[in-house]
Parts: sequence; structure tokens; C-alpha cells
Amino acid sequence: MAERIRPGVDQGEGVEFAETVWGSFLDPLWHDDVRVIEPLGELRRRRIDVEDAALQSDPFPTRHGLDSGTINPTTFKNGVVIDVAQAAMSAIPSDLELHRGRTLVMSVHSNDVGASFDEADWHPDDEGYTRHRVIQVPRVDRFEQQVVHVLALYLAESEHALSNADLVEDLLVLDGPLYPKGLLEWQGRESGLEQLLTVEARPRDVVANYLRLVERFVERGVPLCGFVKTPSARTITRAIRSSQGNAPWVNDTAFFKAILDPGRDGDRPTDVLTATNWFVSRGGPDWIVSAGGDALGLERNLDPADYEVAFCVVYDPRADHLFRVEAPLAVARDAETRERLLMQVLQGVAIEAGPPPAVAKADELARISRDEKAALGRALERALESERERDYDTSRWGVAEGF
Repeated sequence: MAERIRPGVDQGEGVEFAETVWGSFLDPLWHDDVRVIEPLGELRRRRIDVEDAALQSDPFPTRHGLDSGTINPTTFKNGVVIDVAQAAMSAIPSDLELHRGRTLVMSVHSNDVGASFDEADWHPDDEGYTRHRVIQVPRVDRFEQQVVHVLALYLAESEHALSNADLVEDLLVLDGPLYPKGLLEWQGRESGLEQLLTVEARPRDVVANYLRLVERFVERGVPLCGFVKTPSARTITRAIRSSQGNAPWVNDTAFFKAILDPGRDGDRPTDVLTATNWFVSRGGPDWIVSAGGDALGLERNLDPADYEVAFCVVYDPRADHLFRVEAPLAVARDAETRERLLMQVLQGVAIEAGPPPAVAKADELARISRDEKAALGRALERALESERERDYDTSRWGVAEGF
């Protein structure tokens, strides 16, 4: 069956087309009369020796990372759907007091209009190192699991970032995108989700948190960025497909790999990293926070262009991994700052062969272990006096115990 598949373009031709797009279409790239991709500075590709990257001095003396982890959405037989998220911040050099801190959010969905939840303000715990809150998410007829997951994840992350922002002296790296794209992607999608994003207060409050976070760091003169481990943007791919009739890449990650892979003409080397220059992105969900977008009608206290998403991509041939680094345009306008950001990321990727240490440490702190998930699941069953819903897959793969 596999032998019957005949791709229209072989890999070599795809790389040639990628080179054409890189050299002729990205300065800037237009789609529907919008400059969806625009270079910051010179359009260029770069490579650096892995050892040289690893041994360079830190461009930022201290680094903080931030991540939020969840148990994943869980449905109970009484119709309640719950997710629990915890956010944590890491520091390099280590700060054990900071590492102990947590922000916990339990998001609850129920279609029972008689259901009630304790939605009082934040509750302190663990001698003040932790605070937690229960929220009831807007009622929907579909996508309950997606709604509870996204709102718990991003509310915990943004609240923890805001409450600890003033502790960051040199650099904050979010584990993930700069803005809550899992929320922003609701716009233009299924009508029920889009209505939640534009009408309901809870999702809008979460997006507002990220706008306030950008403002806080810009006003303090401290850079922040997001490190996306599995980028899935399709801005370039869609624009090229629209204008040229074809784009042989599943997404922009495949495009950037085609033009950054140093081994595309032979054996892939394992002693270099490659990267692009920085770009401004106004495509997909990035349009919402751009100068041309309305930011969902939320207040913006800086110039609207300051919130736009600037990004570059880094490719690690050792494992064929591509990462995307995002920063507010207010931070990335300065050529020296965006160079320091890139060098810091390249150093971390060179050392870790993956996410930089601040991100990896935040991920470890925020992760909820399998045993913790199982214990929490049993506690929720007792509290709700209802069993978790199980199906064949949860029994077969053991997902019920580990969520």
C-alpha cells in the first residue's frame, strides 16, 4: 500500500521550493493584504558550532522559567468535568524559596444549573507558598474537556507569572508561546468556542493577564520570551499555498527544517545548530494581539504594536528538533536584546539537546506525577461522590489511574 503512494514533489524539489520562498517571499510575506511575516533586520540564516554555543558566557546572568502542568480533563459519572493545573517558576541560579511556590487552579464544568462551587478568591496554603482557587467555566454543549483544560492551564500560568514578575531581574522564559494560543485559536473556529472567547469574562480575563504581563516587563525593562518546543504554526504555509497554489509542507516547522537543515545535501552533521533571523508574525492567532487586531477589545496600555509577536526559530540537527522563540515586539525591536535572547537559547539547546535549563527546570517543577494524578483522582471521586468515567481505552491503557 505504501508503495502505491506517489508524492507529487520529491524531497529535493521541496527543498528547492523552500529556498525560493525563503529568498523571494518573506520580505515581507503578504496574505489577504496583511504582512503576516516580516523580517526584523536582515533576512538571514546562521549556524554555530555546538561546543562554541555551549561554552559561551551567559548573555543573561540570571534566568527564570515558568510552566504550568495539568492532570488532564477528567469526566465523572455525575456529569462534572474537571481539570487541575499547577504553575511553578524556576530560577538559575537556583532559588529554593521560589521553587516551592505554586499557583493551583481547579476548573469545573457542569451542565447542572443547580450545581454550585466555592469560587471565593485565592486561598493560601503551604505556609503561604501556595495559593489555589476553584473556578466554574462557562457552560458549553461540546468541547467541555478542552475548555476546562485550557482555562486551568493558562489561568494558573499567567497568575503565577504576574505574582512573581518582580522577582525576575534579567530574563523570564515561558515554557510555551508568549500568549495563550490555545485560547486565541478559538477565534475563527467552532462558533461555540469563538463566542466564549469574545463574550464570556473568564477567557477574556486570562488573555488580559498576558497583556498585563507584557506591560509589566516592558515597563521594568526586563526581557521575556516564550520557548515553543513543538511549534505548529501554518502562517507561511497557508500564505504560500494561497498565492502559489501549492506548499509541500504540513506546517511552518517543516518549511523551516527544509531551509535550516545543514545536512539536506548529505549526512546530517551533529556538531552545529542553525537559526533564522527574527520575524514579526501577524498571522493566525498572532493577528489578534497585533496592531491591526483588536486584542478582543481588551485594554492595551502600550502602543498596540508593542504587543506584536516577534519570533525566530532554532534547529538542532542532532535530534531533528526545531524550536520557536517568541518575544513581544517591544522587547525584540532592540537588535542587541534579540541577539542576546537568541544566544541564550542557543547556549541552552547546545547544552541540553532540548529546552534550555530554565525551561526544563520549570517543566519539572510544574509536572504532576502519575502517582499524584492517581491520588488526586481518587480524592475527587470521594469529594464528588461519583466515579470517573471509564471506557475501553482507559481500561486497556491504564489511563484511568494516571489520567
